[in-house]
Amino acid sequence: MKKHTNIIITAAASLIIVTLAGREFIKNHKKESDDKSSTNVSENTCEDIPDTSIPDTSIPDTSIPDTSIPDTSISDTCVADTNTPDTSTSEADILDTTYEDNKEQFYISEIPDDIFEKMQGKSYKADCTLPRENLRYIHVLHVGFDNQVHEGELVVNKDIADDVLEIFKELYESGYQIEKVRLVDEYDADDEASMSDNNSSAFNFRFISHTTKISKHGMGMAVDINTLYNPYVKTVDGELSIEPANAADYVDRSKDFSHKIDHDDLCYKLFTEHGFEWGGDWTHSKDYQHFEK
Repeated sequence: MKKHTNIIITAAASLIIVTLAGREFIKNHKKESDDKSSTNVSENTCEDIPDTSIPDTSIPDTSIPDTSIPDTSISDTCVADTNTPDTSTSEADILDTTYEDNKEQFYISEIPDDIFEKMQGKSYKADCTLPRENLRYIHVLHVGFDNQVHEGELVVNKDIADDVLEIFKELYESGYQIEKVRLVDEYDADDEASMSDNNSSAFNFRFISHTTKISKHGMGMAVDINTLYNPYVKTVDGELSIEPANAADYVDRSKDFSHKIDHDDLCYKLFTEHGFEWGGDWTHSKDYQHFEK
């Protein structure tokens, strides 16, 4: 009986030991499983969470790196433009000589009192045989040698006033250059002084050079244009007389030079179309500046 009891006790003890050992094994195994599971979760967190970002579809930059010297110039907004200005002629720079835009500057009137007063003892001398009422004052515009528009004044006989005004209108619209158009009274009616200054003028009571006959200018029936470049030339007592005296360079009409009046010149064409005679066609003398009726 005692033997059986010992066997039972031994078996019970073994069972207890096995049970305890089994529990420890299960506990350790669970801990290892938990540790492993925790490690896997940590390692796979990025892999397990789905990537919701938009994939980069841009083409990779394969360009050659910029090795140029960096621009160290100062910004245009900080420094004034020092570039050479454009001096080419634009449409805005072209001289406007349209008559319609300036027609109020072209007119004929009786000689104003202030003008007639200035003429006294100069172009209108005390012995002048032409009545004031036979003369007219003309105001015009003309293009100068500087290619700018200038005002001009003339006194002419009333019989040619309309023709002269129309001629100057057409010369203006054509851009024909006349250096000065001033009353000869500004030169104290000194014809030589006026001509040598290349002044274009009309009335001046005087006699024809080297004669005792009243000139067409004395009657207001003649106009002289660009006088220096188109002188009066005549042989007197075997010597060449040139008026103005400083116009010797322009006596030879076979030469080409600016402002020369000849048969191809617009001024010649307009005056002759209006019935004027040109002094350049005379035979005994040549008056290249002169147009008369």
